[in-house]
Amino acid sequence: MLFNSLHFLLFLPIVVLLYYTLPTKFRWVLIFFASCYFYMAFVPKYILILFAIIILDYSAGILIEKIKGKKFKLLTLILSLICNVGLLAFFKYFNFININLEWLADILGVHFKTQLLEIILPIGLSFHTFQSMSYTIEVYRGNQKAEKHLGYFANYVLFFPQMVAGPIEKYATLGQELKKKVELVYENFSSGFRLILFGLFIKMAIADNVAPIVNQVYENPSSFNSLEIFIAILLFSIQIYADFYGYSTIAIGAAKLMGINLIDNFKTPYLTRSVNEFWKGWHISLTSWFREYLFIPLGGSRVGYARWIINIMIIFLVSGLWHGANWTFVIWGGLHGIVYLTERGFNKLFKFKLNENFSLLNLVLGIKNFLVVSFIWVFFRAESFEKVKMIFQGLIHNTNIPEYKLHYNYSLMFAITLIATDVVLKKNRVDSYLEKKSTFVRWAIYSVLLFGLLAMSGIENLPFIYFQF
Repeated sequence: MLFNSLHFLLFLPIVVLLYYTLPTKFRWVLIFFASCYFYMAFVPKYILILFAIIILDYSAGILIEKIKGKKFKLLTLILSLICNVGLLAFFKYFNFININLEWLADILGVHFKTQLLEIILPIGLSFHTFQSMSYTIEVYRGNQKAEKHLGYFANYVLFFPQMVAGPIEKYATLGQELKKKVELVYENFSSGFRLILFGLFIKMAIADNVAPIVNQVYENPSSFNSLEIFIAILLFSIQIYADFYGYSTIAIGAAKLMGINLIDNFKTPYLTRSVNEFWKGWHISLTSWFREYLFIPLGGSRVGYARWIINIMIIFLVSGLWHGANWTFVIWGGLHGIVYLTERGFNKLFKFKLNENFSLLNLVLGIKNFLVVSFIWVFFRAESFEKVKMIFQGLIHNTNIPEYKLHYNYSLMFAITLIATDVVLKKNRVDSYLEKKSTFVRWAIYSVLLFGLLAMSGIENLPFIYFQF
């Protein structure tokens, strides 16, 4: 079920109405069945995979807490993690691994043909496994008591607003949010509706209007001139941000209607001046996950400089692979790592420090960072290295194609609107920002968002990009 569908706009009010009608002790039942229904609207049978993850990690948490002896606790944790990663590897990386084994064997002179599976990746599986793994790790570390109520733990994995594309939550936060007693208060509805309206506008009026232009260029780069390719590269940066930011904002808003708070997953990433700052504002929950459960266990920053560099590159490469079973994603992550290390090395060598005040230097660095991130996005968006090559070749050599084939409509205007909105919301989330405004200003903004949503959204409901991960 897509957030930007009539199905969801009918589903959500019914769930919220029933949620406040039921006594607190029965609300978990509603959330469980609502979440199952939400997920089964995609591919019904794949709900069994989520049930397997739930049973696995629910049992592992209890065993880890009860078992005596650190070695047996660690063994239980490792088995749980292997099962989670193995499940993810089977659906997401099985064909990728086999194709590369076949390629490696050919290089070594051993020729064999691998069997590829024709399976569909369950929607949001990477998010489910990472969130569930964080629970068992926290139980092992002693930071989290094992949850004895299977229903509450199931809702932690299944909670429909964030089950498909995050944010990735810890049980200490989301678990408690799902258990707390929530009263029917106006603030939850006002904040929730503001977030949902803004999120739908960002997704449907901006991301979905930009998508056709980006798709045209990436499908056949040789047909477009250098300027058109350059604009498409920049527009994909806007598309993927508006798409994922829109999803996260709707998810937070939908949960807020039920008085459940989710963490913010974005904080103006394109107003940053370096890759380091970018990742502090982009997909924050995933960045935090990798830092806490991979970077720090590898030694973090407590190791020697050479080892620290290796740790940084491991994080970025694994992050790239997490996004997709293709070497283009790995290169995308690796390039971020290289730029990150280069910037850190430059700052350390020249003892370069930035202040937060607006300045021409900060503006130049912000533009530079947006361009760098945008060009690295090419590896993320292109389906193969051949397409990457065609994009960059066209960018350089297609200056002799004078005719403009793209019709930008309002895409550039909306791209500028998104960046301008980030400037306004740099220190506020949209719901709290609107709360501080007068009634007249609030309703004027609502009217603009609603008009833009109705007038500019396309007929087709495009899926969210991060659903494929």
